[in-house]
Amino acid sequence: MGDYVMNEREAFEAMSKFLWKFANRAGDDLLTLLGDIAIEADGQPTDLAAWSDWMECVSATVEKNPKT
Repeated sequence: MGDYVMNEREAFEAMSKFLWKFANRAGDDLLTLLGDIAIEADGQPTDLAAWSDWMECVSATVEKNPKT
């Protein structure tokens, strides 16, 4: 896991990217999305691909908005 610091707008942008990525891959089934991102007892999401997709979206957002 990466350690990223994001403001509210950047977090919202990352969420938007993630939701579009999910919709393009799996359609518009909200229940599937909620199941995929549920956190299990071991601290991992039900669908590890969802975590990977999320981290790609966070990384892309942070790289687009450098904090220099």
